[in-house]
Amino acid sequence: MLGNFEYSNPTKLYFGENSLDFLNQELAKYGDNVMLVYGGGSIKKNGIYDQVVNILKANNKNIFEDSGVMPNPTVEKLYEGCKIAKENNVDLILAVGGGSVCDYSKAVSVSAYCEEDPWDKYYLRMEDVDNKIIPVGCVLTMVGTGSEMNGGAVITNHETKLKIGHVFGDNVFPKFSILNPTFTYTLPRYQMVAGFYDIMSHILEQYFSGDDDNTSDYIAEGLLKSLINSSKVAIKDPENYEARSNIMWIATWALNTLIAKGKATDWMVHMIGQSVGAYTDATHGMTLAAVSMAYYHHIMEAGLPKFKRYAINVWNVNPEGKTDLEIANAGLDAMEAWMNEIGLVMNLTDLGVKEDMLEGIADGTFINQGGYKVLTHDEIVEILKESM
Repeated sequence: MLGNFEYSNPTKLYFGENSLDFLNQELAKYGDNVMLVYGGGSIKKNGIYDQVVNILKANNKNIFEDSGVMPNPTVEKLYEGCKIAKENNVDLILAVGGGSVCDYSKAVSVSAYCEEDPWDKYYLRMEDVDNKIIPVGCVLTMVGTGSEMNGGAVITNHETKLKIGHVFGDNVFPKFSILNPTFTYTLPRYQMVAGFYDIMSHILEQYFSGDDDNTSDYIAEGLLKSLINSSKVAIKDPENYEARSNIMWIATWALNTLIAKGKATDWMVHMIGQSVGAYTDATHGMTLAAVSMAYYHHIMEAGLPKFKRYAINVWNVNPEGKTDLEIANAGLDAMEAWMNEIGLVMNLTDLGVKEDMLEGIADGTFINQGGYKVLTHDEIVEILKESM
């Protein structure tokens, strides 16, 4: 483990089939006004909405609804949520949904009392919060983002064609999150597998950095192996509790800052994928899947020892008689086979990307320094072309 770091995570988790019952004791900690945030209405069809509302009413809470949160929450929607929260003096924002709903709720929590444009302050200038923050709690219905136990909040600005994530500090983490694996059963297959890849990508973004013997990498390898095994079960039997509970738990630990400790971290797949999303509104996990193979082949030789280790320790590639490069390539081949097996989108064309968008997507891609190779604009364009 290299460097100096600190670690804390203030989010309290309630996990399991009866975890929603604990919402009662959490609600007692907050005032009367609760802003209930959710997406397109699926929670009304599967009964989760009624369960949550009944608990809120039993605790004598005033409910102010903010529905219609889209898969890639927009800056316009953020302004709308801020208005609801501030006008109703909201004491708690309760996010019921997947990562986008949780991300959006955290964005509202820091923006409602912001005295200037929160897009400019938090997403362009990346400043810290210096105003009142409304507490957030989450009831998770889709796994992938890890938003239930971190400070991340991604917002899209269609006018400027930018999709930006701000990772806030401990003070913005959800105060509590309720994780019931059965709440994920009714998720459409496309969203389910996109979430699976979002989880994998989160782990790999942290794993593919550094060259020391780092405990975080051993944890990452274990999480990856569990995800691969459970995902294969879940695509055949979506209501397999063991598989879905494992995946829900992996998703949380993939991005709650634990496995980033002592790591430089990469995040270029996310930077490219988010820029794709700003142009297409495509499902986040699918944008990551579509660019990953081209990206990892592009940087593999620069991080060859780690890619070799990945192939052997995660994909069980037999190294006998192979060069390091052949081992690393075999690992990526195994990864690609798994991606195809679970049904991920493997090219940008299927997500609506056209040739005339590539320069703009590259322009909107933030270039990070922590991976094995620092990309140039032209290299990003080339990766995008290879991903078509």
